[in-house]
Amino acid sequence: MVQAAILRNLPFPTAMMLPMTFPFTDEGLATGARQFTDKLGKAAVIYVKSENYIRPETLAKLVEEKRVVAVKYAAVRTDPADDPYLKSLLALLDRNLVVSGIGERPAIVHLRDFGLTSFTSGSICVAPHGSMKLLKLLQEKRYPEAETIRSAYIPLEDCRDDISPIRVLHDAVSLAGIADMGPMLPLLTGLDSAQRARVAPVAKALLAKDRG
Repeated sequence: MVQAAILRNLPFPTAMMLPMTFPFTDEGLATGARQFTDKLGKAAVIYVKSENYIRPETLAKLVEEKRVVAVKYAAVRTDPADDPYLKSLLALLDRNLVVSGIGERPAIVHLRDFGLTSFTSGSICVAPHGSMKLLKLLQEKRYPEAETIRSAYIPLEDCRDDISPIRVLHDAVSLAGIADMGPMLPLLTGLDSAQRARVAPVAKALLAKDRG
């Protein structure tokens, strides 16, 4: 609520509510979103990290109340094409409000099969040109070409999934030679030597491909 009061006076069009992990209830999340957006004075983005996070009906109600401007959908599934929860969300929400929020890995499935119109990316910090090209290809429904671009991101995405999405991305920017990111703030720490040895060549290869 303190952050909402500060953001209210800044020229940002919205702010994203990061997902809670413990403790929360569906009704409690809705109450929190209402209090936050009242204090913010504008609609917020809701980050859905798991399918049990918030009921589709609750989310649809918040959209109806004009408290939610977009949904970052990031529930990880073994097969992104098999996603009953996403289907239930899209049965109640305008597809233009839902953004694929797990990077390049499920982007093709989410845009091609579920009709989403955009995706978020972490690896774009290392390779921005390819990620933007992927989005353009998907919007043009050029799926074979999109798969060629997407495949270049998978090695770094594998590192992020196996180790830590945030920690790998933070150190990958440094290891690729883009910029010295410095130490991570508590409660996180940087990669250990073995992890850095794994991530460095992957990050450098993705950057080289992006610049090539």
